[in-house]
Amino acid sequence: MSTVDSFGAKSTLTVGSTDYEIFRVDTVAGYEKLPFSLKVLLENLLRTEDGANVTKEQIQALGSWDPTAEPDTEIQFTPARVVMQDFTGVPCIVDLATMREAVTALGGDPNKINPLSPAEMVIDHSVIADLFGSENALERNVEIEYERNGERYQFLRWGQTAFDDFKVVPPGTGIVHQVNIEHLAKVVYDRASTSSVTGEEVLRAYPDTCVGTDSHTTMVNGLGVLGWGVGGIEAEAAMLGQPVSMLIPRVVGFKLSGEIPAGVTATDVVLTITDMLRKHGVVGKFVEFYGEGVASVPLANRATIGNMSPEFGSTAAMFPIDDVTIDYLRLTGRDEQTIALVEAYAKEQKLWHDPDRELAFSEFMELDLSTVVPSIAGPKRPQDRILLSEAKSQFEKDILNYADTSISDSIVDLEVDGTFPASDPGSVPGEEHEDVTDSDVLISSGHPVNASKPVKVTTPDGQSYLLDNGAVTLAAITSCTNTSNPSVMIAAGLLAKNAVDKGLKRKPWVKTTLGPGSKVVTDYYEKSGLDKALEGLDFYTVGYGCTICIGNSGPLIEEVSEAVNENDLAVTAVLSGNRNFEGRISPDVKMNYLASPPLVVAYALAGSMNFDFETDALGKDQNGDDVFLKDIWPAPDQVQTIIDASISREQFIQQYATVFEGDERWKNLPTPTGPIFEWDADSTYVRKAPYFEGMTMQPDPVRDITGARVMATLGDSVTTDHISPAGNIKAGTPAAQYLMEHGVAQKDFNSYGSRRGNHEVMIRGTFANIRLKNEMVAAVNDGQVIEGSWTRDFTQEGGPQTYIYDASQNYQAQETPLVIFGGKEYGSGSSRDWAAKGTKLLGVKAVITESFERIHRSNLIGMGVVPLQFPAGESWKSLGLDGTEIISIEGLEQLNEGVTPKTVKVTAEPSEFSPEGKQTITFDAVVRIDTPGEADYYRNGGILQYVLRSLV
Repeated sequence: MSTVDSFGAKSTLTVGSTDYEIFRVDTVAGYEKLPFSLKVLLENLLRTEDGANVTKEQIQALGSWDPTAEPDTEIQFTPARVVMQDFTGVPCIVDLATMREAVTALGGDPNKINPLSPAEMVIDHSVIADLFGSENALERNVEIEYERNGERYQFLRWGQTAFDDFKVVPPGTGIVHQVNIEHLAKVVYDRASTSSVTGEEVLRAYPDTCVGTDSHTTMVNGLGVLGWGVGGIEAEAAMLGQPVSMLIPRVVGFKLSGEIPAGVTATDVVLTITDMLRKHGVVGKFVEFYGEGVASVPLANRATIGNMSPEFGSTAAMFPIDDVTIDYLRLTGRDEQTIALVEAYAKEQKLWHDPDRELAFSEFMELDLSTVVPSIAGPKRPQDRILLSEAKSQFEKDILNYADTSISDSIVDLEVDGTFPASDPGSVPGEEHEDVTDSDVLISSGHPVNASKPVKVTTPDGQSYLLDNGAVTLAAITSCTNTSNPSVMIAAGLLAKNAVDKGLKRKPWVKTTLGPGSKVVTDYYEKSGLDKALEGLDFYTVGYGCTICIGNSGPLIEEVSEAVNENDLAVTAVLSGNRNFEGRISPDVKMNYLASPPLVVAYALAGSMNFDFETDALGKDQNGDDVFLKDIWPAPDQVQTIIDASISREQFIQQYATVFEGDERWKNLPTPTGPIFEWDADSTYVRKAPYFEGMTMQPDPVRDITGARVMATLGDSVTTDHISPAGNIKAGTPAAQYLMEHGVAQKDFNSYGSRRGNHEVMIRGTFANIRLKNEMVAAVNDGQVIEGSWTRDFTQEGGPQTYIYDASQNYQAQETPLVIFGGKEYGSGSSRDWAAKGTKLLGVKAVITESFERIHRSNLIGMGVVPLQFPAGESWKSLGLDGTEIISIEGLEQLNEGVTPKTVKVTAEPSEFSPEGKQTITFDAVVRIDTPGEADYYRNGGILQYVLRSLV
């Protein structure tokens, strides 16, 4: 709430018969040249100016923004609301519940711990695609979801009643980002506030802004809502009224022109934009789309582009408000007063898109939409775009990096004197394998030499086929990126219908799943009859949630999984999601590809990535004629006709009328009551957080780090998926051992995500990704890096290889601090608070890398871990470090004097485990505490401790 109005910005806007208090941006000199996104920030500062956190000078700095300058002015951004999904949201509510107890212990009022900004949670990350390909898959998966997650859901039901301004959208409703754009987002927020002048209550209107606990919160940027993903740590602070400290960013203007050609989807556009912006470099910047072409981009396509902002690295990817926005608000059931307010406010505040207005941008890019061609991305990063026409040839190169290429192993369980059906995923369609020899297989499989490894698989009903490297074992229409977009969802349904009409079937080794973003998708599928067409290829709905894209894939087909694991096959997944990092989708799958929903269906028919849609037939029709992709690809006008006939405003109104109520399962959950949560000592899902144990009102002074050991030496692009516990809990790991000790059977382990409310499980799963490569362990493995959660334990004789968790416990018992060495883009990927929380609880005091991704760097500070960077152009390898050293970091104590040092001195002394003749290495590391606010958090030991002390 503004207590100062240095610019006389406060004014009144009347819409219909309602008056709204607004803060006019045109009272600040220079506002007219600002991009849309910075005007939103300008209004935010005007409305929250208090002379202390938000000052007149900050507002003037934003008005006189120099687009070419490097960011150096800190501002305090106060989001209108916080939006969460349940994986990252549960720990937020656990922490708030724990803070209530901590406030009581420090002599404060527990009821002070409430969201001061509205908070909304959508439970969408828990459903797993255990069952697929049948009518009862959805119902059974939801039943299993409740069986697994009952404790968590009871806790969230308590939170919904115990905390003010906290709403929960129950399971089985939709994906958080789609629910956000279809219902939660207002574009212009209106909220009763107390006037700082008269003390009377007024109705205030201001831009809807948000931060979210999922990096793809940026999907709402397509609706003209400024918002981005933050860690759960920052989200908790925002809920408690703390502004988000940030530097006024550079803004990249991205001009759109032309129109999308026939045969090209929104997915192709977004993969093209991702490729362009990753190459350009937009980390930490805003991207804003402008130009005449903006008007021709449907809202669903805008949301698809906004969703992928984390993949190209920007903080936000904004579209302005225009007629397309208004039409979408009306379609999705917003009331007429809300719609009128959005239009009137946007025009009054110069937030309405004007393609002729000249705006200032820091950098300029342009895309003619008519030049976009069909694409996919993979096999391990969303920015690795591949033209569909080159997908097969690129696969032939990529497979060499993933396949076990020894000739002696190339024939496995293969009857060399038999024949096999044409459904071999590695074969040229229609070709049989007769009298096979080693070289015959390598040639006839269509693979490059040494990359084929056909395995005979027999199904329970006695059918046989060859499974080879490159087989598509999972085809999933999934995730928020595309299931918000009717154009690609209808296209997928039509392609399925055309395929079924031709007599085509999915290949028998392909697990097929459909995870709609909201129940409206099911409505228009049923109305158009396309649900039956998709089911004809076994694309049955498996759940309303993220499912495959976050690794909730469930098991592959049993005999496929056995063949893959027994023979180390490099098989693939194709999904319409936004993330395809190694180890993310399924532990059985080495190569993951992003594709549009219709291409997901096409790959389920093809059965292999070793496939050229131009020249290879998908199968034969009833007349025995070859069927190619072009024969079943739907025409754009056909797609649009079905959209017009099948989607209506009434569907959205009906589906969202009871969005917070839930089904009978939700309503019948036993729910605890009272302001303080009664923790269950036997719970393996929800436990009291340890962050405030022994906390006092005055923080301990910052200390330099001495005598530290290195826990990991990591390479480039180590993502939060590598760091944060994610996916299924593997038997034999420290997390599995903990659960078994607490009476949990292996079948009930569930996923790490579902157990985020239990820090004991999460610590044990930090750095536990099966694809993590800690190069330190090569020294005790004949120079080989063993993938997984391994390190060397220098508390033990010889420094043996052991689990990271087990080693950390030994180090903490000896009070030995830990550091991590990393490469470029450390912490890229989803906004995972446990990537930072787990790092902290493992005893890590500093992470030293070549560069950080924005959210993870911020989260490390939020947990009291200092992020440092090697000198420009240097790395741990180039400096001669190997992880055996003893590390000291000098200069951090300057923070006690209110000074944030630009660099600190790092000394790496050889230890008894170091190679003979190794010398002491020193270097100046860059301190990546970028703002005074971050320095305050670090001095307090973390953001939660800072907030708690400020509230008492």
